[in-house]
Amino acid sequence: MSETGLPAEQTHFHYVIYKPYRYLSQFVPETRKSKPLLGELFDFPDKTMAIGRLDHDSEGLLLLTTDGMQSHLIRSKTIEKEYYVQVDGEVSEAQLSLLRQGVEIGISGGKYLTLPCKVEQLAPEPNLPERGRKVRDARHGPTSWLSVTIGEGKNRQVRKMTAAVGLPTLRLVRVRIGNIRLKQMKPGEVIPISNFAI
Repeated sequence: MSETGLPAEQTHFHYVIYKPYRYLSQFVPETRKSKPLLGELFDFPDKTMAIGRLDHDSEGLLLLTTDGMQSHLIRSKTIEKEYYVQVDGEVSEAQLSLLRQGVEIGISGGKYLTLPCKVEQLAPEPNLPERGRKVRDARHGPTSWLSVTIGEGKNRQVRKMTAAVGLPTLRLVRVRIGNIRLKQMKPGEVIPISNFAI
């Protein structure tokens, strides 16, 4: 028996991390890519996996575990994922309404209609850590911030959704998965936890 009271083979490790900009959400490098990996942030145990992914140019909350069952549960559509999204331009009510209803995006060479979701404009802009690379110069026009909450998680879905209504994404930060929030974490921070209170 382990210190947790579970058989040793059932003991798992869980982590909450702030994935920094430009990091890949994985531990094994890809061919011809030299971007930093999650294993550079912390001495994770063997068989640690990311629950879902964040694109290399997206940031924020990422959960890691050695428990495949936990990974399957959290990736399900029943668990909300909330993102703060900086978009190019000013946002209209019509664009917000379209996003909430669902928009058509491209997935694996086909068309996909996103499920209805929660979308709100954020004002003032959220208090987030500076990104490693400046988003863009303010002289290039106005930007807006949105809160987008979805259950599903198709490849680059939020970016494709905002682009579909004429609002290209400039910065994307995941701030919540279920009941777990990014709060005041800093890029690269890793917090070991005993379980996921989703």
